[in-house]
Amino acid sequence: MDRSGTGKDYIGYQALYQAALKGVVRAALQKCAALDALPGDHHFYITFRTRMPGVQIADYLKDKFPDEMTIVIQHQYWDFEVYDDRFEIILKFAGVPQHLRIPFAAVTRFFDPSVNFGLPFDSEGAAPIAGVSEAPAPAPAVEGEATVVSLDAFRRK
Repeated sequence: MDRSGTGKDYIGYQALYQAALKGVVRAALQKCAALDALPGDHHFYITFRTRMPGVQIADYLKDKFPDEMTIVIQHQYWDFEVYDDRFEIILKFAGVPQHLRIPFAAVTRFFDPSVNFGLPFDSEGAAPIAGVSEAPAPAPAVEGEATVVSLDAFRRK
């Protein structure tokens, strides 16, 4: 390593960092799945890449959201199970229940507006993420057309 500190990272700190952050998401989801409920006012906006290997969602949802999709886990969900590498859940889209299987590797953002806690995840080949406490506002994929929701309205002043 030279004096500027720009030597080659043989340990892979960025990958370790991202894995640790996804471990936070996994642990939060596991806690809620074990309770079979979301405690208090907690609820989650989870954005994921729809075309990542292991993602299983209905084809019409992949067509509607070819890159990323944000789901909201709050009031109505069923069969919520969390595994080491993924979570599975049934959510309704346009009134029709759909089973989703989402690997943690596909998750790009996690946000719990009840406590203003968010984690953005590094995309492949992107620079390290600074200020992980600020999650970008997700675009929830709920019934009807996708809508961009500014989470600033939900943040405590």
